[in-house]
Amino acid sequence: MNWHSPGEFFAMGGYALYVWGSFGVCAVALALEPFLVSRRRRAIVGSLRRHALADRMEQEVQ
Repeated sequence: MNWHSPGEFFAMGGYALYVWGSFGVCAVALALEPFLVSRRRRAIVGSLRRHALADRMEQEVQ
């Protein structure tokens, strides 16, 4: 496809909403992924620590 001006490029032949919307959704997903992964990792590590502490306390009681 050949574009003769920046306006034609950004209009994407009438499909700009779909094209740029798709790029936007993808960019948001890629930006959020590291944050969500680190949050989930922190939750898992905290859960494992609580379970380990509970196991230690249970062994001390016995």
